[in-house]
Amino acid sequence: MSERVPILRIGDVLLVSIQTDLDDQAVLNLQEDLAAQTARFGVRGVVIDISAVEIVDSFVGRMLATIASISRIMDAETVVVGMRPAVAITLVELGLTLGGVRTALSLEKVLRDFSRAGASIADIADLRGEAGPNGPEPAAAGGQTAG
Repeated sequence: MSERVPILRIGDVLLVSIQTDLDDQAVLNLQEDLAAQTARFGVRGVVIDISAVEIVDSFVGRMLATIASISRIMDAETVVVGMRPAVAITLVELGLTLGGVRTALSLEKVLRDFSRAGASIADIADLRGEAGPNGPEPAAAGGQTAG
């Protein structure tokens, strides 16, 4: 049985931190879990932290693009944070554009900026606010919440 990637809800954003290589089943589980959580909580954004990912292949690139497409269909935007230079170079060399996926260098900045009242994920690059999130609220994988 494949391990599930934890999903945290922070306000109207779901946060996924990918810490290990994902097999095919783990990716399918993540896609399903994110779709269920997006629908359940009506979130506006999905933030995927890949700062621990050192090597990427076309499978990972397609996974990110697919998650972004699913989120967009469900009225949420996707932001990938923490991309290492080597990962960015590899994605470009593989010809993967990650259509529909926004990127940011810092998770803290994305969460801070997104938490501003009235901000949309599309505005992230333009915001300079100081307001921070009220703290993470766990949203367990598989459509269940903790605590």
